[in-house]
Amino acid sequence: MMKIATLFAGLALALTPAFSVEIPRKAPELVIPMADGSQKLLSSYRGKVVVLQFIFTTCSHCQQSCMLLSRLEKEYGAKGLQPLALAWNDMAKMFVPDFIKEFKITFPVGYADRNVVNSFLQNPPSESLHVPQLVFIDRKGMIRMQSLPRNDNATGTEANIRTMIEKLLAEKAGPTSSAPAAKKAPAKKAA
Repeated sequence: MMKIATLFAGLALALTPAFSVEIPRKAPELVIPMADGSQKLLSSYRGKVVVLQFIFTTCSHCQQSCMLLSRLEKEYGAKGLQPLALAWNDMAKMFVPDFIKEFKITFPVGYADRNVVNSFLQNPPSESLHVPQLVFIDRKGMIRMQSLPRNDNATGTEANIRTMIEKLLAEKAGPTSSAPAAKKAPAKKAA
């Protein structure tokens, strides 16, 4: 019986499409349409640690995760944390205002379509995504960690989220360029 289970597990793994996401990578620009008609640019948060969630407003896990990030924003916001959420379920634009009110979300929540989400997450359109999808972006605009497409049991836990936030907040912002810093010439000694 164990051999059959192992065979099926191996077969399932072999049939799973192989793709990988580049981490770390520069966060691409993301235009976040808001329910009030305004737009926010992801790049406008450069210099802050951003936890970006891709959610369904109707998902209980997403609701809990957004409420957690609202609490963490109160705790770490003054240190540079900026949570954001993008809802991409059907009719998300219509549901976002009530979602924010009902769950007392304290950070910007916008909406997007599936193509935008797949592109940002480097997820092939043929692959399904579980929600919430979390993306951790450092002060320089680099994606340092993100959820697996079909999620995992570690990324979205409060302990992991806190650990990543604290790690990224502890890093210096530094230059946003990926080019190495120029070396200074040694000072000449006075004769």
